Amino acid sequence: MKTILDKQQLHLTILRLAHQLLENQLNLNDVAFIGIQPRGVKVGSRLMECIRQLCPNEKLQYGILDITFYRDDVRDELHVANKTDIPFSIEGKKVILIDDVLYTGRTIRAALDAIQDFGRPQKVELCVLVDRRFNRELPIQPDYYGKAIDSIISQKVKVEWDKEEVVLY
Repeated sequence: MKTILDKQQLHLTILRLAHQLLENQLNLNDVAFIGIQPRGVKVGSRLMECIRQLCPNEKLQYGILDITFYRDDVRDELHVANKTDIPFSIEGKKVILIDDVLYTGRTIRAALDAIQDFGRPQKVELCVLVDRRFNRELPIQPDYYGKAIDSIISQKVKVEWDKEEVVLY
């Protein structure tokens, strides 16, 4: 077990991501932030807290997206869906998908499929806390990432919110 981000580093990384997201947005009214269920919602909530503190007068559009039935890698067992809550239109907006760890890219592919049910965004960007760079199965790369790591397939990266750290097992 190796700590990739300790509590202080995790807070700084999320704050830095919030600043980077704000730097690239001309108008937050045209942006929809969407956390991917289940683990991207925790990252998304933290990012939204930071952005609200940085821009207290802005109305942020933040939703959560369940991709359970869009996945291509879980077919043999029954899965319980999580909640999807996108109470606004994404039509013509910049959508920023938020997840914790980018690994094979299959979760993001499923999210791209799922988001089409809510309209046609003008652009989709990806924000992840950790990018596992060399394990991609699909040609998907993040636009924003907190930490890029090199790991082997047998290793696991876990964001442990109760301890507020990111660990490599």
